[in-house]
Amino acid sequence: MRKILRLARREYRASVRTKGFIIGLALAPVMMSGSIIAMVLFQGKVDTADKRIAVVDRSEVVAEMLVSATEARNSAVVYDQESGKKVKPAYLIEVIPSSASDPAAQRLALSDRVRARELHAFIEIGSEVLNPGKDWEAARIRYYGENAAIDEIRGWLTGTINDYLRRLRLANTGVDEEETENVLAWINVEPVAPVSLDKDTGEISEAQSTNELETIMTPIFMLMLMFMMIMMGAIPLLNAVMEEKTLRIAEVILGSMRPFQFMMGKIIGGVAVSLTALSVYSILGIIAVYRMDVVDKIPLEVLPWIFAYMVLTIFMTGSGFAALGSACNDAKDAQNLTFPAMVPLIIPMFLLVPILQAPNSTFATGLSLFPPFTPMLMILRLSSPVGIPGWQPWVGLAEVFLLAVISVWVGGRIFRVGILMQGQPPKFSNILRWAVRG
Repeated sequence: MRKILRLARREYRASVRTKGFIIGLALAPVMMSGSIIAMVLFQGKVDTADKRIAVVDRSEVVAEMLVSATEARNSAVVYDQESGKKVKPAYLIEVIPSSASDPAAQRLALSDRVRARELHAFIEIGSEVLNPGKDWEAARIRYYGENAAIDEIRGWLTGTINDYLRRLRLANTGVDEEETENVLAWINVEPVAPVSLDKDTGEISEAQSTNELETIMTPIFMLMLMFMMIMMGAIPLLNAVMEEKTLRIAEVILGSMRPFQFMMGKIIGGVAVSLTALSVYSILGIIAVYRMDVVDKIPLEVLPWIFAYMVLTIFMTGSGFAALGSACNDAKDAQNLTFPAMVPLIIPMFLLVPILQAPNSTFATGLSLFPPFTPMLMILRLSSPVGIPGWQPWVGLAEVFLLAVISVWVGGRIFRVGILMQGQPPKFSNILRWAVRG
């Protein structure tokens, strides 16, 4: 045991004393939340060039309204009221008389103008938009543009046109114009957390408002923190073992300790590195949470679970990476094996949405109790606002512990043969044979 700890201490010091570790410690959160930071930094940085949109109104009831609506919109939002600076693009409507004889040729001519950048886009309004029940095909509204699917102008046109058409339809059915606002009033269903009873005062708490960003981002942040710690502690073992094997350093070390002790020293060193990083992030995160007064929105009780699952996961995956590294003869072999070995860690990333939507569904529960996926998916479920049965994290932890023991045992058998094997390519059949026969 003393030899294992000595090697682990050597690995730990070799990692944390480097400038790369300090830089990585500082940059990892930035890289993890890079998209959020970019959204904040570039908020309001929009293209303010005017957008010309052609309108082909085959119903002859919408075009005039669109001209008036865009003029009102341009006067209200294009220029900042205080500084006078242009902050949004102006929408310029060009009404095109509809061609009843050859509409296809008209579409082609307007599409050519879009491609030539004379128009930003053009919209074609069907003849029966006011009475879509008569002919749904003739009531279609098409927006033609090079980036039509995600163009925000399409969204503005959709809301403006439909609001106007609803008012016209109500007027045609005899609804008083003064009642139109009440008829068309839109009331959002507000998301709030369940109320609770204060045991000390006996008072019922006020409902706390929630939003999609808080509900989604907190679990994803916890998941990414877990993933980042695994990346830091386990994945480097593959290349580290491979380098020491190819440089013959491993042979010198094996002169004073057994292969299993060598592997365990490397893994414990990786665990120590991740624990150091996670402790730093946890302390800084807790300070930030209290300074920002958002303690009630961040599930700090999940942190102990992250520590426990992370340690077991690094033993579980680190033994595999170390074993694969012992089977490699050069950097190319290591590169070829890295991605396949990471697949069990990557798959949970593709399951975020269905699990966050229903954390207690059979699908979410079953996958989170499948040991290779348990560490990341259980942390994701624990971080969601929906409570999960208290026994599940403990059962998941026990399963991961059992799989970690098996992985260390199997990895040790592979490592014992692979670390001294020279010239043998890391074929799956060879690795499987070493795992079975030792």
